Amino acid sequence: MKPLHFVVGAAILGTGCSTLSPSEDPTALRVQDLEARVIRMERVLENQSLVELSSEVERLRAESTALRGEIETLRYETEQSSSRQRELYVDVDNRLRAMESGGARAFEPPPSTPAVVAPAAGAAAAGAAVGSAVAPPRPTGSDQQNYQAAFDLISARKYAEAGAAFEKFLQQFPTSPLADNAQYWLAETHYVRGQFAEALPAFRKVLEEYPQSAKLPDALLKVGYSQIELGDRNAARTSLQEVMRQFPDTTAARLASQRLSALPR
Repeated sequence: MKPLHFVVGAAILGTGCSTLSPSEDPTALRVQDLEARVIRMERVLENQSLVELSSEVERLRAESTALRGEIETLRYETEQSSSRQRELYVDVDNRLRAMESGGARAFEPPPSTPAVVAPAAGAAAAGAAVGSAVAPPRPTGSDQQNYQAAFDLISARKYAEAGAAFEKFLQQFPTSPLADNAQYWLAETHYVRGQFAEALPAFRKVLEEYPQSAKLPDALLKVGYSQIELGDRNAARTSLQEVMRQFPDTTAARLASQRLSALPR
């Protein structure tokens, strides 16, 4: 049993503590001080988080602006260099075709043109009758030389003249190994001039008449592009999807995918 003075002392101590107001109780004051400090720290942390978040937003906004600027620059450079890329592509394609078809054909001398003898004055009528039956003269030079001449017009950005040259080439050399290339670039001369109604059937002709051509992926891609320009989005979507299905892992398929993603629904 505990001594009485200990019990009384404890009771007095307990009574004394219970009679203190919160403003006088050291423990309560200590707790209030700690709570105030915690609140201040939380506010500081919250303010720092807001500052960091604001800084991050500003950084991302600046990066977004910079990226938009780079995209616009790349787009401009792409548009400016499209002709140079086309010329390089044609040149490489031309060289490959020349190698595949024997290369040496590009160096064939042009066939000699027979001299035209003027008819005598007394035989004018007979000469006219004979002239009406004479076959048109053979083209000057080989198919390779004529193809190169048309290609040079594309390189010079003389697209109307190049189109006429490729049409003439196809008339004069319909069985040439370069006929599919000529048909493709004939279509391209229409496309670059904004003549999409003429370009579309010309590109389709590559698909229909030259099913083994290496130009098929590009021709089908340009069919889709032409359909977009003509406002036929459903047909364009089908054509671009066909490029990706028939010719996966090609540049044409990658371009078709990019154009599809940008095509409005």
